[in-house]
Amino acid sequence: MKVTSNVKKLSLVIGLSLFVGLFFNLSQAGDNADAKTIDAKLQVCLAKNIYFEARDQSLAAKMAVSLVVLNRVQHKQYPSTICEVIHQGPTYAWKPKFPVRNKCQFSWYCDGKSDKPKEQEAWNNALEIAGLILYAEDKLVDFTEGATHYHATHIRPHWAAHLIKVGRIGDHIFYRWEL
Repeated sequence: MKVTSNVKKLSLVIGLSLFVGLFFNLSQAGDNADAKTIDAKLQVCLAKNIYFEARDQSLAAKMAVSLVVLNRVQHKQYPSTICEVIHQGPTYAWKPKFPVRNKCQFSWYCDGKSDKPKEQEAWNNALEIAGLILYAEDKLVDFTEGATHYHATHIRPHWAAHLIKVGRIGDHIFYRWEL
């Protein structure tokens, strides 16, 4: 199932509306004592996931990857924070903070490669998107329909047959649990 062009347009409109609206709200935040504070650690965790999973994709795809993380945070089967969701997976007994290669939830985190972003413009973009998503987290429209999983189109994971396919956005196919 491929997401129709209308859904793609809708997600782009939602994304652009979010960014335009937040741009003006954030630019006025300095004058607002009630402005929401963004946790820098959470922003970096989410930005790394955006960067390594979707840096070369559309805004809609970057937001969709982020929504999966947020959906997992809300789901009882997953950890309760953004960083814990992104870093979820087995670790070595002799080095508890070191993930077992190719056994984590998001492949970039345990692929054995550096987790330091190299493309500065793409990294800055990912940081900005992550900050805006965290700022508006309670106002976001979940156009992934509750997706908790995704994979690249060239991958065929064993778990995909056990979930409900939501659709494709960019280079990823999104899935959710049965309701």
